[in-house]
Amino acid sequence: MHVTRQRVTKDRFGLRPTGRRINLLAAATAALVVAGGGIAYANTGMFGTDQVGQTTDKGLVVSGDQYIKPIGDRLVINNGKIMSSSVSPDGTHLAAAVTDGGAALAIVDLKTWQVQQVVSNSASSTPRLSGTDVGQEGPTYSPDGKHLWLGRTDGYTRLDVNADGSVTNPVDLKIPADGSKHALMAAAVFSADGSTVYAAVNGQNRVVALDAVTGAVKQSWAVGNAPRGMVMVGDKLYVSNEGGRPAKPGETTINSYGTQVPADPNTGATTTGTVSVIDLSNPAAAPASIDVGLHPTAVYAKNGAVFVTNTATNDVSVIDTKRGKVVQTIATQPWPEASVGYEPDAVTLTDDGHLLVTLGRANAVAVYRYTKPQEPVSYVGLLPTDYFPAEITTVGDDVVVSNTRGIDARRPTTAAGHGTHDTTSSLTRFKLPSDKEIGKYTDTVFEQNGWGKNDLKLAHGNKQKAEAVPKRLGDPSTIKHVFLLVKENRTYDQVFGDIPQGNGDPTLAQYGENVTPNQHALAEQFGLYDNTYDIGTNSAEGHNWLMQADNPEYTESSAGEYLRSYDTEDDALGHQRTGFIWTGAQAAGNTVRDFGEFHQFLTKPAAATWQNLYCDTKNMDATGQGTAYTLDSSSPIPSLNDVSVHGFPKFDTSVPDIYRYQIWKQDFEANGPANLNMFWLSSDHTGGPVNGAAQVADNDLAVGKIVDEISHSKYWKDSAIFVVEDDSQAGTDHVDGHRAPVQIISPWAQHGKVDSHYYTQISMMRTIEQILGIHPMNQKDTAATPMTAAFTNTPDYTPFTFLPNRTSLTLGLSGTKLPSCGADVPAPQDPAAAAAPTAKVPADKQEIAKKWGAWKSQQSFTGPSARADSAAPEQMNRFSWYEAHDWKKPYPGDDKIYAPDQVPGAAIPSSENDG
Repeated sequence: MHVTRQRVTKDRFGLRPTGRRINLLAAATAALVVAGGGIAYANTGMFGTDQVGQTTDKGLVVSGDQYIKPIGDRLVINNGKIMSSSVSPDGTHLAAAVTDGGAALAIVDLKTWQVQQVVSNSASSTPRLSGTDVGQEGPTYSPDGKHLWLGRTDGYTRLDVNADGSVTNPVDLKIPADGSKHALMAAAVFSADGSTVYAAVNGQNRVVALDAVTGAVKQSWAVGNAPRGMVMVGDKLYVSNEGGRPAKPGETTINSYGTQVPADPNTGATTTGTVSVIDLSNPAAAPASIDVGLHPTAVYAKNGAVFVTNTATNDVSVIDTKRGKVVQTIATQPWPEASVGYEPDAVTLTDDGHLLVTLGRANAVAVYRYTKPQEPVSYVGLLPTDYFPAEITTVGDDVVVSNTRGIDARRPTTAAGHGTHDTTSSLTRFKLPSDKEIGKYTDTVFEQNGWGKNDLKLAHGNKQKAEAVPKRLGDPSTIKHVFLLVKENRTYDQVFGDIPQGNGDPTLAQYGENVTPNQHALAEQFGLYDNTYDIGTNSAEGHNWLMQADNPEYTESSAGEYLRSYDTEDDALGHQRTGFIWTGAQAAGNTVRDFGEFHQFLTKPAAATWQNLYCDTKNMDATGQGTAYTLDSSSPIPSLNDVSVHGFPKFDTSVPDIYRYQIWKQDFEANGPANLNMFWLSSDHTGGPVNGAAQVADNDLAVGKIVDEISHSKYWKDSAIFVVEDDSQAGTDHVDGHRAPVQIISPWAQHGKVDSHYYTQISMMRTIEQILGIHPMNQKDTAATPMTAAFTNTPDYTPFTFLPNRTSLTLGLSGTKLPSCGADVPAPQDPAAAAAPTAKVPADKQEIAKKWGAWKSQQSFTGPSARADSAAPEQMNRFSWYEAHDWKKPYPGDDKIYAPDQVPGAAIPSSENDG
């Protein structure tokens, strides 16, 4: 939706309002590029001012720093992300397990190239499933094609396959949980006669033999950690163990779903990967084990070889089935600038000897010439796919690829925009080109990923003049202290849609200037970024993108259940082997201090209610005393726990962010900053004891006070503050659901400009790396271009003075629910801006509001076990919208205000509690 309304008052961004968006954006970009003092290059990479959702000559722009333009035909599936898929024995249909779209299973007719059937747990689904949770692998057809087994949380759902390929008659076959460990089903393989199903029980580190009729467990074998893929060769089962072998006594370990797995104490990542071999001719024997690369996922067998994709070491192990060992390791690292981050996750071999490997994070298929297990392969090149190819197979002369994220979160909606949960997936099919043509497509893949556009330039040893963002990694920067403030879940339009100078839609503004006066003032002083994107769908992905510059394949493929782990702070399988931003900072000689970010655990006394912490904050502010409550926040990753301030609480919406500010302030004034300082400021998630607008205002005030404190300190002259959401899932944006509010605050930041260059969280992390001399962690941040256009080498040392909140921080509380120190009295509102919410409910909406109050009381946003994103997203988004608009406006795209159980898509489970 275009905005033509412009303020007639003084333009605060140095731009003349034109009333036409295209002219405004062009003027903003031109002004930004020529402004500055000394940065001789304003290169922002290959995207320029392209926006997500645009189609250019290079392809469709997606939110992950990439273009996509796949080879062959594309079929978009608008029912969520594909977790896994398989083709029927007769090659006529493909069954895909899907998630995040209200469905669990999609059946595609490969002859007509159409989605034939979508199956879910909704009342309108035929057949109707008992839930929408799905595992990482499968679904699996029986050898005769008459049945389809769909992996679930505690067993399988077996469906009959009709003559036309559709499915019916679902029957749940349960495998009981082992204490707190659900079965979490992974791959399934049938015996040749179809009487037995061999199933990898991912959550219980075992493989079981099931009766194909009754589902009864006939036998069980203990294997490695987190068994996932499986294939049968003769009378042997080959099972990939993503968490590697069991730990040995005295070994360093880190938790993964209740199992201590061998792991590195610095990076937190697993250190082993194995394939278990079960001899069905001697079922009493313990399985053998073969060492492979890290995070082995898919296993595929053909012509005497088993191929294993290792997503963390970025290679493929080739096991000679006659010799029972790895005889070749195939590197899947096409860009020499980075050795990791491509994430091979599926493999197949054509009859003419082409080995095809999907590279999930590169949106490509790597092609090799293969002859036999011990004969080295020859690399041919790359073929472009859609977003995150996860499965690959051949059907006749066609190569068929299942792409987890399809065309990004661009599902058609009735709303005036998109959300991150408007997820898609896709199938692509093509005939394998000649080797010569594949070489040409390789250039396309390189261009779409930005490989070669930003080859890493390292310091050459000569003394260089310091710049804000050095051109070479390791050269000196004028910035010595970086502060990364991570918030929760807001879109650009929700916060900045009311700023006419940017590309905003005021009808989607939810927390405008009278709720977020500091963020608006910071945008006025330090610049507005209106084309920047968070990459993840939710917090599980978002914090990974920030801390690892990637969302590893393990987390990507776990979205159908998320029961093994959600946020992977306490799961070694979710950690890349090259470490985190803090380990990279330490390796570069920097100090690190963490305030709650990537923490998993929080303990606090029962008396530490929101109300008491609010009053405690006021007392700390007035007296300078310490907190009256002892809170302890910690990380299971030793390298992070060692640099953490444990009194700074992690996510819990019953902790005010202004309390977090006071804890940080006392530490800052006593100890000063580290080179890298990380924060989790999470009140803008909403869902706590007070009105959602009050929580956003609390978050805004805390941000303003942190910037005020830093900018009035002796450290301001060489500091940079980056403010970013972990994801932008909690609302709608008229450009794209991934577009989010970000801020760059520094004497060295461009001031008073609108920057409409395409940036992402990866761009931001790459900028921090360039400033602090941190070597990039993987191919994603290596290829990203630092945000040089956002900085200047002519500093403006003017500090920032915080603005008092204009929305009461106790809004929504009354009577005995008010804190003992009294209700908060906000500053006067700006009459020129949209009025802040009042928390008053119209008489005709009070009954619905009560139902929402009951719904809120059932959510898990507060307390020691608080979980971000634990509410169904369609419900949470509407609840926060209703609160922010005083129950007077339907959610964008709706025609009325719904009760919780009436919300379209309410059956879609939450991200954190899928299943």
